[in-house]
Amino acid sequence: RASRRYVVLARGLSEAQAERIDSLRVPGVLRAALTERRYTYGTALAHVVGHVGRGGAGLAGLELQYDTFLSGTPGRRAVQRDRRGVTRALVGGRTVEPAHGQSLVLTVDLIRQTMMEEELAAAATENGGRWATAIAMDPRTGAVLGMAVVPTYDPNRAGAFDEHHRRNHGVSDQIEPGSTFKLVAAAAAVEAGVVGERQWIETGSGVATLGGRTMRDDHPGGSMTLADIVAQSSNIGAAKVAMLAGRQPFYTMARGLGFGQPTLIDLPGEASGRLKRISDWRRSTLPSMAIGYEVSVTPLQMLTAYCALANGGLLVRPFVVAERRDVQGRTLWQAAQDSVRRAFSPATARRLVPYFERVVSDGTGTQARLTGLPVAGKTGTARKNDGDGYSGYRSSFVGFFPADDPQVALVIVVDEPRSGIYGGEIAAPVFQRIASRWAATLPRVTERLAQPTPFPAAAAVTVPRVAGLPASVAAQRLRALGLSTDGARTSAQPVVSQTPAVGAHAARGATVHLVTAGAAPTTASGATTAPAARTMPDVRGLSARQARTWLATLGVEARVRGGGVVRRQSPDVGAPLPRVARLSATTAAPAAEASASPATVTATAARASAPAGGTR
Repeated sequence: RASRRYVVLARGLSEAQAERIDSLRVPGVLRAALTERRYTYGTALAHVVGHVGRGGAGLAGLELQYDTFLSGTPGRRAVQRDRRGVTRALVGGRTVEPAHGQSLVLTVDLIRQTMMEEELAAAATENGGRWATAIAMDPRTGAVLGMAVVPTYDPNRAGAFDEHHRRNHGVSDQIEPGSTFKLVAAAAAVEAGVVGERQWIETGSGVATLGGRTMRDDHPGGSMTLADIVAQSSNIGAAKVAMLAGRQPFYTMARGLGFGQPTLIDLPGEASGRLKRISDWRRSTLPSMAIGYEVSVTPLQMLTAYCALANGGLLVRPFVVAERRDVQGRTLWQAAQDSVRRAFSPATARRLVPYFERVVSDGTGTQARLTGLPVAGKTGTARKNDGDGYSGYRSSFVGFFPADDPQVALVIVVDEPRSGIYGGEIAAPVFQRIASRWAATLPRVTERLAQPTPFPAAAAVTVPRVAGLPASVAAQRLRALGLSTDGARTSAQPVVSQTPAVGAHAARGATVHLVTAGAAPTTASGATTAPAARTMPDVRGLSARQARTWLATLGVEARVRGGGVVRRQSPDVGAPLPRVARLSATTAAPAAEASASPATVTATAARASAPAGGTR
């Protein structure tokens, strides 16, 4: 009886239960009224809102981050207690009135958030996976427009869920991003001016040994421009682009885009990622980082980097709370746009955005297309490092729309999907479904979609002469002009005829039919036939490998001095076909980017410690 201790028999009783217990009048049974936080929308935006403990103190999310502002100040009053423990107000005693806590106004719209959560949950059911997250931002201001995580939890009974359900993976998890990180290599090379718009980079047959380690491309591309490398997600091409840019420009670009440091979002538990200093790099680090390995980022950091691409090169700080208001609804504080730094120039952004549009239009991310709206983005497929090696995959897609007037930037990450591995197959469709539903709620987008779009006249292209070139080189030249080809586009056999004829006008996207030396002859009307291949062709501007292969098909042994791009040849063009041809090659970039002959760029090989594939 003298003990002050008591035993809690039940919590959270209903009014009917409380009245029933009172009617029993059991000696020693006491009932106390307690206040508690109720979350009206249940699991909606749970990982952002967070939850409180039994005492009302914030334990996660905004409840923890803004606990000081939300809690207010308790009041107090001087009282007098007699020997029986009865308290009475002390006449003349000091009374301090309580101060109400503030209210938070968020940047998130509940309807759009519900759409995002529905689509992410459906994707998790369809594709499986340990967890998935989706984050949307306004790329101009940094305002977070939505943030969803699967699996989720109910803040009203947070204790019933384990840490895995309550964890905000989009902010707190550090992952190797894979090919979405290729933005860094592309931006560093363009900003440094080391890769021209029409400059060709040799990726070979899809397998390259860099520093003793084999790297692979899912789709071999031969000689590719930077736009091709981004659109087709070439690992070999991205690694060579990064090595052309160099260690310091690459590292500076990665830091400028916010990697290796927190974004300073107003949510607790944010991870800073990991970006090794140059002094800690090995030979393998640069090519590995170029394809998204040997670096750790959060999904939020990756989204913030692509916001910089969308807004013209400015790194913005993400935020969730737009305003703080007092109990009477008066605004006490309002968030302002905060650009952290300029990561790269607007000119670099203008050049790169069309490359990332190609990812969606005809690259690895076609399943992210939106009807009537251009989309720019990048797919990512990365092997997971569990500490003992690489096992499992993470699939991702990050992009923004409309590409020419960005309103929303959105990242999707799915951890260990079971129905596939590629970001273009797993994450891109989730992006498409969320973006298509959101587009109907964005005023500027709906106005644009409501306007009739005139059908643009296809620009005419003059068909160049490609007869006599190896089929792979001919296809690359035609593709650079916006023309497609049929036939053996990767063949080393020379083209003997082409349709349409040289000088003909064709619409962009039109197909040029190529017939190689090993194929049956064609008599199609308008075909152009190559002259008899008994004279020395012009191999200048081709890579040494391409020139050697072409001459071998003509029965000529090529002896190459140096490596890289062929600059001089002997005998000269048009001379009788020799038995042995001598070529002089160099790795220097061509003087003019717009040369009629493509230039092949080679880079010093470096050892790659990342997995050979799986970064598409």
